[in-house]
Order: sequence, then C-alpha cells, then structure tokens
Amino acid sequence: MQDEVPLVVDLDGTVIKSDMLLETLLAVIRRGPWMVFLVPFWLLRGRAGLKRELARRAPLDPDELPYRVEVLRWLKEERGRGRHLVLATASDEKVANSIADHLGAFDDVMASNGRRNLKGAAKRAALVERYGERGFDYAGDAVADLDVWSSARRAIVVGNDPGLVAAAGRAAAQTQEIRTSGPTPATLARALRVQQWPKNLLVFVPLVTAHLAGDPAAVGSSLIAFLAFCCAASAIYLVNDLADLKHDRAHERKRARPFASGDLGIGWGMALVPALLAAALGFAVLAGWGLTLAVAGYAVAGTLYSVSLKRVAVIDILMIAGFYSARILGGALAIGVVVSDWLFGFSMAIFISLALAKRHAELRRASDLGLDSASRVPGRGYRVGDHRLVGAVGALFALLAVAVLALYITHRDVAILYSHPEVLWLAALLLLFWVVRVWLLALQGRLGEDPLSFALRDPASYVAGLLTLLAIFAAT
Repeated sequence: MQDEVPLVVDLDGTVIKSDMLLETLLAVIRRGPWMVFLVPFWLLRGRAGLKRELARRAPLDPDELPYRVEVLRWLKEERGRGRHLVLATASDEKVANSIADHLGAFDDVMASNGRRNLKGAAKRAALVERYGERGFDYAGDAVADLDVWSSARRAIVVGNDPGLVAAAGRAAAQTQEIRTSGPTPATLARALRVQQWPKNLLVFVPLVTAHLAGDPAAVGSSLIAFLAFCCAASAIYLVNDLADLKHDRAHERKRARPFASGDLGIGWGMALVPALLAAALGFAVLAGWGLTLAVAGYAVAGTLYSVSLKRVAVIDILMIAGFYSARILGGALAIGVVVSDWLFGFSMAIFISLALAKRHAELRRASDLGLDSASRVPGRGYRVGDHRLVGAVGALFALLAVAVLALYITHRDVAILYSHPEVLWLAALLLLFWVVRVWLLALQGRLGEDPLSFALRDPASYVAGLLTLLAIFAAT
C-alpha cells in the first residue's frame, strides 16, 4: 500500500559511505594539485559556491562510489511499495543528479545550487516549504540532520550511533534505525598499513654494522628513529591511498582498501596525515636534527611519489629503493655514524631489485588477467609486456647486491671491523639463496605484489635472516 508521505533521503553518509565534498575536492587535486590554492577563493562564495566550483571541475563516475548496500536494498523495497523517493543533499545539484540518474531510484532531487547550501536548517526549511510540517519521512546519518528530523514525521537513522538515535527520537515523533558497520580499530590499522611497519626495522642496520648493539643510548636513538619512520610511512601510505582512490576502486584487489571501499572516511585520512607527520618530526627531533631532516626529506619525497612520480617509469623504482635506503640513513644519523659506501651501494642494489620485483608482480598479474601486452597498467608508467624486461633487470640487480657483499668481505677494512671475516661468506651465501628464491617465485607468479611483505610471511626468509644475524655476530 502506498505511504501517504514522501521518503526523503540524504546522500553523504547515507546513500553513499563517503562525502561528496571531499570526493570532488580530491578529484580536482588529482587533476591539478595547484588547484588546492584556489579553494580558499572559491570558499569566499560560501560552501555552496565551493561545491559548485568543485563539481564543475571534478570528473565523477557514480559507478565507482562506495554505496551503502543496506540502504539501497531498503530504498528498493520502499519504492516497490509505491513510496515517492526524494534525494535531498547538501552536495551540488550536478553531483546529486548524476548519482540519482545512475541509481534510478529517486523521483525527485533537491540539492545545493551554487547559492544555497542545502544542509541542516536550510534543508529543513526547503522540505517544510514543499511538503509541510511532519509531511515527510527523512533518512540521515549525522548531527546536522537533527534540524530536518525536528520537522519530519519519522526519523530514519543510518549508522550505529546510539546517541544520535536517541537525539533523533527526541526530535521526531517516530524513529527507525538502519544499522550499518562503521570504522573499527582494525580498519584504521589497515589504512595505516601497520603490517608494513617491520620495514622500518632497517633503521637498526647501522646499529648492527657499527657494532653498537650493546650501547643503550644508541639502541634508544634507533628506537626513536623506528617510531619516527613508522609515523612518517603511515602518513605517506594515507596520502598514497587518497591520491590513488580512483584507480584503487577500479582495481580487483585494491578496491577493498579502507578509503576505496568507504570503510574509512576520507576526512579521517585528511586529519591523520598532518597528525602523523607532526608525530614523526616530534620523535625525530628527540634524536637530533640529522634524523629530523632525513624524516622530513622522506616525507616530502614520499608525497611527490604518491601524487605523481610513481607514474613515471624507472623513476618510481629509484624512489622506492631510495625510501628503503633513507631508513638506513636515518638510523645512521640517529646514532651519529656514517653510512659507508659499501652499505649504501649494497642497499641501493638490493632495494632496486626488490622494487623491480614489486613492479614485476603487478605487471605479471595484469598479464595473467589477459590484458594485452601493449596495454598500460593504470596508475603506472609501464605496459603489461614490460614484465619480462623488468624481471630480467631485477634479477641482475639481485646478483649485483650479492657481488657487492662479496667484494666487501674481501676488502681490507673488514679485517678491522671483524675478528673472523671469513664467517661473513655464510651471510653472502644466505643472501644469494634468498634473492634467487625471491626471483624464482616472482618469475613463477607466486611472489605477491610486495616482496618484503612476502618475506614477513615466509618461514624460509625468517630462517635465512636469523642465520645471517648469527653469522654477523660470529664474525665480530
């Protein structure tokens, strides 16, 4: 039986998990990062004016947005009952109409028009003018919707906030709740890539090679460097995921990432990035200005990489290798030692090899999915067919890293630092075993898209790493 009042539904956080103001802002910045400097001038025309400018410039594909499946299912049921459905949103009407046309579920659309921001009291006034006091039901998800609920017949609360449900109950005569899942600590940990923090253990390499593992002050400084790089790396991962939002949503596996899936709001990322960078620099200052400059440089380079340079072939490989080497440099600066030419050369060779393994895995995966060899991989500067050359060069750099270590073992300086340098040959053999194994798995398509993440899950890598440490200590 047809209900006597229309059902009015909000967009941001209700129909979609995301916020279209932030979605369009990111889309504009992706098209031209310099446009961020125009935002304050657009804002002078008010929030409605800002939304209009962003909507005009932002490419929008409604099919890629993270919708709330529970809400769409409910709307389909209500429409089947004959309800008159209205999309009422503070988003710009260009955006709202595009989404409404895509969904095909709404009979009418009310939205901001460049002059009036249809939110809170303004939305309430517009709905009362059209449908009368208590002449509509309204579905929303935020405190700003309380104004609208105060004039609605029924308040439909989307989310899992008991406080908001109680407040809606006081505002409207009737209430209904559509429970949805919200961000959890696990979601936040995935966004911060906590599982990648073991990569920052590289800051302890200078501590071991300089034979300062028994010095409490040096260990403390290395620990501070570890924490600084953990915060900085997580900030860069957030920037990367925000910058790659469009590509991630079109990717078979990456669409499950917190921002791409909508499990974590874009606003979280925008708030966490500066907070994490401040924490990183705060930790770094405790260990001296050398580490502070290293962390700051890492953050700047990481941002440039995430925004644009990762789409430039070869440059992206050198930058990934540089990020790993920056951790070693930061660890050295934290404890006041110099990174030797040997260590720098070895680290760049091995990390270039691992960066190429990462790209090879991505290209090989695209090839296995049946993409033409001449096709470009979205968001990368490579074609699918490049995986053969990338694999060959990567394997070559792996062997080069082993050669650098072998030459170092035979150098006269080693006899000064190690009592039994001949034991280091065991470390060289273990490295040879590991890199050959990594590339064998990579060429077989069994490595995954991150060789270091693979190593953290691989028992053989743990055994090789432990034996290598024992060989180094035995040689000392």
